[in-house]
Amino acid sequence: MGPRDSDRRYLKLLGGGSFVDNLPAEQAMELMRGLWADARRVGDDELAAMLRLPDWRPRLTAAWLIGLDRRTRFRAELAELLLASQVAYAGKGYAFALARFGEPSDAEVLVAYLERYLPSGLPYDQGYVLDSLVYLDDRLGTGHAARVVDPTGPWWQPWFGVDDPGGFGARIAKVSAYADATMPPAGD
Repeated sequence: MGPRDSDRRYLKLLGGGSFVDNLPAEQAMELMRGLWADARRVGDDELAAMLRLPDWRPRLTAAWLIGLDRRTRFRAELAELLLASQVAYAGKGYAFALARFGEPSDAEVLVAYLERYLPSGLPYDQGYVLDSLVYLDDRLGTGHAARVVDPTGPWWQPWFGVDDPGGFGARIAKVSAYADATMPPAGD
């Protein structure tokens, strides 16, 4: 889990799922299958311990494993951690997990985060949270992100770094599709 670990899978997760665009499809699928194996193997107590560590690496990894396996019992803790925003980069994992849970309450947490941190002008994990919110809006038929992705609106931030605001949500959608495609059969 630390910076000297040989696998350093957390570096691939750091991009919020960009590995699905940056790796050949088979390598991305292999990475996802490895994540699934770990998600099914790790216990709740281990995940909870990882979330309490003061380092972003285990928190990011734990959040991905929680989200991948849709362990909704961590919903409240992930929401609290995201809103506290104590550790850089970990928010990307929290947002991914909430997007995978896919309930209206998860979208509400993402909205609360954006309302709190977008006015700060500091681009922590807001882009990844916005990706997750747009993805959830699409899945839930809601429009929470509309005021954020409008380049003429008050919530738009120039550091979003996109030419097409309609592209938000695509990364989370693609990662979720990979997750669903590589999900092991029940009981494995």
